[in-house]
Amino acid sequence: MSTRPRLVTTQAELKEASTELLGAAAERHRSGRASQALVPTMGALHSGHAALVDAARGANDVVVVSIFVNPLQFGEAADLQRYPRTLEADLDLLASAGADIVFAPAVQEVYPDGEPLVRISAGRLGETLEGASRPGHFDGALTVVAKLLHYALPALPADFRAYFGQKDAQQLALVRRMVADLDFPVEIVGVPIVRDADGLALSSRNRFLSPAEREAALVLSRSLHYLKGQADRHEPLDLNGALAMIGSVPLVELDYLEVVDPASLAPLAFNCQDTPFTGEALALAAARVGPVRLIDNVRLGAGQGPGAEPR
Repeated sequence: MSTRPRLVTTQAELKEASTELLGAAAERHRSGRASQALVPTMGALHSGHAALVDAARGANDVVVVSIFVNPLQFGEAADLQRYPRTLEADLDLLASAGADIVFAPAVQEVYPDGEPLVRISAGRLGETLEGASRPGHFDGALTVVAKLLHYALPALPADFRAYFGQKDAQQLALVRRMVADLDFPVEIVGVPIVRDADGLALSSRNRFLSPAEREAALVLSRSLHYLKGQADRHEPLDLNGALAMIGSVPLVELDYLEVVDPASLAPLAFNCQDTPFTGEALALAAARVGPVRLIDNVRLGAGQGPGAEPR
């Protein structure tokens, strides 16, 4: 049976556990320099999170996974309360995945004075797509990511990396921009989306879908891969056809379907519908299926670049 990771709940405990493991790892290296990874999560873990930990495990000596349901990311109190908390099951999964430390702080540990008066602003990059539908969401997400990166910053000389899933593509782009703009000493690593056998992108929210809603939700991945097939063949992208596919499923209420630049998130659809697709782009979709809001994306023309989904 796999050994459970060390569970800590305070910043001081995290620093102590990290320093102990990094020190032991450094002794095993001729260079004396070890490496540490942070995998930020909100818990309710699944195979997609395991893939993040697996990627971190393969490139680092010490793997820290944070589990924190961040209240600043939720627009409605009911949504925050409903978010699943499954710490015991999460620890079992992380033991199998190979995490060393789990940092699971209380809200009072992260926000000791209540909601912070000063927050990270996502700026213009956070006002489109998810940001337009969920105002303030990315300000809350970046604020907690900044705090978690500070908490997990190695106290000993060590390489430091943080791992994020490509499913939250806008969040990943924003975290990379924050780290670059504010000079955080960390490398941000994106990990491809993990899907169920039927193509549905793994999400902690999938558990709230009824069988009929889950079947309906598959139209999101079908429509995105419809566009990917055209991009792979260097054909013009049939955005209207993809929209029609989604519109034909009554249980799916589409929020947006966009084709954007992977780094800037600037719309690209206007110049790829009438001419053969070349280069790289990101096709993103968000929709409400029953009570659940789902997001998905597919990299177009991603054969040459990082973050491509396995075929």
